[in-house]
Amino acid sequence: MIEHLHFVLPLVAALGTGVMAGIFFAFSVFMMTALGRLPPPMGIAAMQSINAAILNPLFFLVFFGTAVLCLLAAIAALVEWPLPEAFYVIAGSVLYLVGALLVTMQRNVPLNLALNRSNPESSEAALLWLRYLREWTAWNHVRTVASLAAMAAFILALR
Repeated sequence: MIEHLHFVLPLVAALGTGVMAGIFFAFSVFMMTALGRLPPPMGIAAMQSINAAILNPLFFLVFFGTAVLCLLAAIAALVEWPLPEAFYVIAGSVLYLVGALLVTMQRNVPLNLALNRSNPESSEAALLWLRYLREWTAWNHVRTVASLAAMAAFILALR
């Protein structure tokens, strides 16, 4: 049974980090560029709508479920230390937990909350939107790279 967990946890964590990497990648590569091309009130309103729509059970399951899997996989890997695959599992877990989960909670969510409190039609919101596009996207790049690297580490652990 335990042997199966040492395979299943990294496998499912690799899938979860891969799904999250894809979501973050889409925002980094074209979503934020497209929103930035809209007039500020339209871009703000669109992002406010995205922020509301993403708060759903399926997204939470993948985003937070992957974090839980990473934590469990890291604990299981500590039991296997110093096997090489244990290093990759712990590395993948830390990359996702810090680079995706922590960055989201500490950087992207506060920016989302500030944007959600703004009136898209106000002049203050237009300035906030310019800062938001720059900062949110930069932190999203971090989440993208961290999630991709986490997925790669989990894949390496499985070989």
